[in-house]
Amino acid sequence: MLVILEVPVAVWIVLIVVGLALGVGAGILLRAKLFENNLAKSKAEASKILADAEKILSNADEEANKKKKESILEAKEEIALLKQETEQEIKERKSVVVELENKLNAREETLDRRSSNLDHREELLNAKEQKIDEKKNELEQQNNKVNEVLRLQEEKLVEIASLTKEEAHQIIMDNVRESMKLEIANYIKDEEEKAKLEVRAKAKNILALAVQKYAGETAQETTVSTVSLPIDEMKGRIIGREGRNIRAIESLTGVDLIIDDTPEAVVLSGFDPIRREIAKKSLEILVSDGRIHPGRIEEVVERCRLDIEQTIREIGEDAVFKTGIGKIHPDLIKLLGRLNFRTSYGQNVLKHSIETAMLAGKLASEIGENEILARRAGLLHDIGKAVDHEIEGSHVEIGVELATKYHEPKEVIDAIASHHEDVAPKSIIAVLVAAADALSSARPGARSDSLENYVKRLENLEAISNSIKGVQSSYAIQAGREVRVIVNPEEVDDVSTFSIARQIKEEIEAKLQYPGTIKVTVIRETRATDVAK
Repeated sequence: MLVILEVPVAVWIVLIVVGLALGVGAGILLRAKLFENNLAKSKAEASKILADAEKILSNADEEANKKKKESILEAKEEIALLKQETEQEIKERKSVVVELENKLNAREETLDRRSSNLDHREELLNAKEQKIDEKKNELEQQNNKVNEVLRLQEEKLVEIASLTKEEAHQIIMDNVRESMKLEIANYIKDEEEKAKLEVRAKAKNILALAVQKYAGETAQETTVSTVSLPIDEMKGRIIGREGRNIRAIESLTGVDLIIDDTPEAVVLSGFDPIRREIAKKSLEILVSDGRIHPGRIEEVVERCRLDIEQTIREIGEDAVFKTGIGKIHPDLIKLLGRLNFRTSYGQNVLKHSIETAMLAGKLASEIGENEILARRAGLLHDIGKAVDHEIEGSHVEIGVELATKYHEPKEVIDAIASHHEDVAPKSIIAVLVAAADALSSARPGARSDSLENYVKRLENLEAISNSIKGVQSSYAIQAGREVRVIVNPEEVDDVSTFSIARQIKEEIEAKLQYPGTIKVTVIRETRATDVAK
């Protein structure tokens, strides 16, 4: 049985207060103890942190010292390298400066020698000039003396003969005229005999020169190949996806296609006229057909190549038939057909060859030579141009080789070799072919050379000739294929004419652009003229 004692309220209050005080004191003591423990722990951690910091600082100092030493070493090495490079550069510059100084010294010595030589030459020239002046004065004095003596002799002769000066002159002239009559008659007779012996050769030469003045029409063609398009959008189809069509055309034909801003047109560029013609026909077929892809392109190009080969043979046979030269080797017929696609200064080479053949045949018939042989030589004179893009050498050398290979007559080979005057002609047929070739190609209008350029070239040709010392006048003839130069006979002797001809030839080659060759002829003549009263 629980017994509850009654305790006064005041006691309870006191007990509560005492309990609170004891609790607060215990809490204070407990917190103080915890604080001491935390303080000790913090001090330990602080000591540890300080130790770690000191250790880190020590390591950092060592690393810094190490880096510092490495940087100093690198800097020293770089300074040494720069010093070495600088010394090397200074050494090289010194060598260059020394070399320049040596050159300057050598040049200065050369200039000194030249100056000394010039001074010496000036002294010699002054001495020569003084001697010339003295000689001139001496000659003038002697001339005066001679004139005085002649005057005195003339007066004495007039006094002795009792004749005037005019009467004495007339008597002397009559005697000279009588004495020269027989000599003049003999000279005329000799010249007539010589003319009779040379009349045949002169007639042929005059005829050839006269034919060169012929001015018939001639066909011209251009080397530009252009394919017209129905619409401008066709250019995209020709190019194809990622350019595959145009690459196929260029690789199969060997011709470059130029597709620019030109409306409804494509330009073909290639050095080989046969390939260019194949490409042109192929592109025309593809454009008209509308189906353009690599397979179709290959098929069309191959078909056009076979068609062109057949066309070439037909064109060659037609040329042989037109000129009537008789049987000829099939390979030469094919080469003649190829000339139809070759131009020279805008002139179709095959048409030029046919025209040359016909002219050479007419010339041969006029002077009694073999007309058919002349036409044959004229037709084949430029045969080398059919393959001169493919074989090394000039078209003359190639033509001679081809004619020899296919056993052409020696007159034909001679005409091919000499039609540009590379060698002297050995037959009259070769001379006629050269004349016909010049007639067909070199006259104004035969080739793509405007009248303004033609006239300017002739003026430049005469100007170059007139600029040479000793030249009195010059004339461009034969459509600029020849220039005839007349020199002053008092300033130029016979030997110097050859030097002037070579000098003019070198000036023309250096300053002028011209087709074919230009012949330079220098003429020196002395004329004596008197008037009969």
